Amino acid sequence: MNSKKRFSNRVDNYIKYRPGYPQEAIEFIFELTGFNANSIIADIGSGTGILTKYFDKRVQKIYAVEPNDEMRNAAEKLLEHQKNFISVNGSAEQTNLENNLLDGVIAAQSFHWFDKNKTKKEFKRILKNQGYIILLWNNHLTNTPFLTEYEGLLKNYANDYKEVDHRNLLKDDFDLFFSQYEKRVFEHKQVFDFKGMMGRVMSASYCPLPGEDNYSILFDGLKKAFDRYSINNSIDFNYEADVYVGRI
Repeated sequence: MNSKKRFSNRVDNYIKYRPGYPQEAIEFIFELTGFNANSIIADIGSGTGILTKYFDKRVQKIYAVEPNDEMRNAAEKLLEHQKNFISVNGSAEQTNLENNLLDGVIAAQSFHWFDKNKTKKEFKRILKNQGYIILLWNNHLTNTPFLTEYEGLLKNYANDYKEVDHRNLLKDDFDLFFSQYEKRVFEHKQVFDFKGMMGRVMSASYCPLPGEDNYSILFDGLKKAFDRYSINNSIDFNYEADVYVGRI
């Protein structure tokens, strides 16, 4: 499936159930980059604006660049009152931003979808000299019996989970972009009832939708796992937020 269209029918669940990022991760980015009230940055593959909102009040401008119409429209609605937010119909490979405009680009849950060579050329064009690149991902962990079973169900019954997992990225993918970088990991979690847990699962582009192959068996497996391991009708979804900060 075209990566720029994968999330069109998952926007509602994406808004409601996708995790944000620990405040410590955001502070780490500002500390390392020196971003301030005069900084101009872009959130590339900004989706529904989950990461954008952390930066809006702390920088001069943040361009939210998103190719998917449904996700971009959702961000515009959610962030319409944010004074420094500028929505842009564009992609990592063609941002439609000016030359040498940015002090930094950030990409959350999106870098693995990019055409790396075209994106590097584009980032070099839009970044100022010594501009920063920041990459972030939330990795769900397998450090509880429920999350271990959850991971196994995804591997067995999600459409192309193993193929599109961002953890498939290689050292060469990072070395292509960064002359040097610093990585930091931050732990955090969400707590869900069963409806929320299924909403979180359904926000993922690799999850089969109702009526599609493997949906019923995945749903049944998740329900049984939830019933086994939930406490007071809630389950912990544990994450590590991986943050990479460097220069191109």
